[in-house]
Amino acid sequence: MITALLYVQHLLGIGHLVRACALAQGLEAAGIRVVVVSGGMPVPVLDLGASRFEQLPPVRAADESFKVLLDENGTAVSDAWKAQRRERLLAIFDRELPDIVITELYPFGRRQMRFEIAPLLEHARTPRGRRKRPLLVSSVRDILVPPAKAGRTEEIIACIRKFYDLVLIHGDQNVIPFERSFAPAAEIADISRSTGYVVRPAPARQGPGSPGYDEVLVSAGGGAVSGKLLRAIMGARALCRSRARPWRVLIGHNYPEKDFLACQASAPGGILVERARGDFTQLLANCALSISQGGYNTVTEILAAGVRAVCLPFAEGRESEQTLRCRLLAERGVLQMIEKDALCPEQVAMAVDRGLESPHIESHVVDTDGAARSAELLLQAVKR
Repeated sequence: MITALLYVQHLLGIGHLVRACALAQGLEAAGIRVVVVSGGMPVPVLDLGASRFEQLPPVRAADESFKVLLDENGTAVSDAWKAQRRERLLAIFDRELPDIVITELYPFGRRQMRFEIAPLLEHARTPRGRRKRPLLVSSVRDILVPPAKAGRTEEIIACIRKFYDLVLIHGDQNVIPFERSFAPAAEIADISRSTGYVVRPAPARQGPGSPGYDEVLVSAGGGAVSGKLLRAIMGARALCRSRARPWRVLIGHNYPEKDFLACQASAPGGILVERARGDFTQLLANCALSISQGGYNTVTEILAAGVRAVCLPFAEGRESEQTLRCRLLAERGVLQMIEKDALCPEQVAMAVDRGLESPHIESHVVDTDGAARSAELLLQAVKR
């Protein structure tokens, strides 16, 4: 059986890990054995399917600048810590001897993890007797955050040319062209393939009495950057024309417990506040309208489910990815968007009213078959 080692590092939210797990399930469905190697903080609700999961000593970003890395005790990581983690990663590779190595986002991002990814790539391409070296693959979302410093783009291209056999772009080129956020995309076009969006199949919508039926569903992702969204949400329901409709607010597990309990206790009548749930995609399929920050995973799940949506993209620091994705989809009529500077209860209420009056989005053709297409491309490449 073909084995793929899928390396993923989430630093702030959990979106990268969620997408990696959805990709892993698609590969498993095609007969590829997957070992997911995660370097982020443990996540309580995670659907891995049949994939094997390896947890490296966890690390997270101290804040939205991503400049300082903290271990599970909140201590800045040392060179010795990095060396131990690097050896653990290489040991996993040596044990599995995968046919495919996939680095999620790298080298387009996660440069702060090059202390272990660069040695992994060098190690992977080192000849081992008669065994064929593994296929080296970069897995990247539809939109990138522009590099902060001059020369980084050239560095990315050089790394791809030195190490990689294939770049899988998990988006729909007809909706959001990769070159919109990565200008030199043409320089790697010969090994780049657009897969469509990676998302698990949406469950069927259930009827009255089912969980979340006809509610407004608010999802705050991993929760670490959810404060502004939550403050705007709490005052918005009473201002909506359809204020009798129940709202359900799901807050991620990274949101501090004391803040979660305070939010739960202060929620106005008609708003139920809960931690993130494992049945989120079913709640999404059942809801009347979704409100979210516009991250990759939630937006693709919205597209797959065909539900009406309002997005309030996260735009702190240099994070432009969610804003661009939401803006382009809003231009196509797929969702309602509220710009960062306009985020307030009144604007949320007006967007919800517009969203509930808009048609369902089944007619918008967006490719959401990215997991299966990725598996197909990997199988073709590894068998050459």
